[in-house]
Amino acid sequence: MKNNKLKPWIRFLLIFCGLALIAVLFVPMWRIDLVAPQYPEGLMLLIYPDKLAGNVDIINGLNHYIGMKTLHTKDFVEFTLLPYIIGFFALFFIVAGLVARRKLLYLLSVLFVSFGILAMYDFWRWEYNYGHNLNPDAAIIVPGMAYQPPLIGFKQLLNFGAYSMPDIGGWIFVGVGALLVFCTFMVWRSSRKNIRAAKVTSVAAAFLCMMSFASCKPGPEPIRPGIDNCYFCKMTISDVRFGAELVTKKGKVYKFDDVHCILAYLKTKDIEPGNISNYYITNYAGTHQLINLQTALLLKSDGLRSPMGGNVAAFDNKDSLLTIQKRFPGNTATWNDLIKP
Repeated sequence: MKNNKLKPWIRFLLIFCGLALIAVLFVPMWRIDLVAPQYPEGLMLLIYPDKLAGNVDIINGLNHYIGMKTLHTKDFVEFTLLPYIIGFFALFFIVAGLVARRKLLYLLSVLFVSFGILAMYDFWRWEYNYGHNLNPDAAIIVPGMAYQPPLIGFKQLLNFGAYSMPDIGGWIFVGVGALLVFCTFMVWRSSRKNIRAAKVTSVAAAFLCMMSFASCKPGPEPIRPGIDNCYFCKMTISDVRFGAELVTKKGKVYKFDDVHCILAYLKTKDIEPGNISNYYITNYAGTHQLINLQTALLLKSDGLRSPMGGNVAAFDNKDSLLTIQKRFPGNTATWNDLIKP
């Protein structure tokens, strides 16, 4: 029976986590920020355990024009149940710390991780329905367009950039989950002769799957000619052969119709260099996929006649560059050559 008891430091962490969950009841758990030229200060939707807050009325007004449902706290049963569920887990953590039994800790781990996965799925399902079930009689209809916000990270929705991320309560919830998995692993390791390793490993793996959403490396997005606009000159991108992109470390993608525009935008210092993840440019040859601008082979020729006069084409191999250079005589260059003052 003695080996079944939890160590004092683990009991302290469990009680601490229980008290931290109580604080979650009073702070926002999630937030969705909307940024657009007509709203320079941005719009914010805050999701508390029991209500919606922030610029709900303004967002509802905008949603009405594109056929999205308006948001009202009373329409979500989750806001009725969630405070009780969080209160239950807060009490469970405290009781597990006081009783100090391994089996109770294992049960708490399974329930808490399962709830976290279910909550993320429920949030994704709500976002999907919210962005796809549109009013066919809306004032503004874009054929084939859906407005599902991102689960985590950034997504461009028409002229709005949408950021979705945990708020104070969400980070507390994630931290509590991480401490719980850590405590469970330490207890399992000290008593592995009596507990099958596979069961506890599956608990840790399930939690890590939930956490993996936040660790995705930002990358480029396909340029849609005739739909996407150049971030700098605001012109619709029509010739994808000269398109370029800038991706921030937060995953936000800035699209440009010409190397000239991305260079001009960088000179504005609107984004600090330390916040930039990478640059991409369209491969002039082949299927015009996006390639790394910093390693691409560049050809500068007035005969290329790019949309904004940058007259730079990019290639992923030397043979393609030489073939096009015969048609459009010019000089080769690198990204470093272009950004020199």
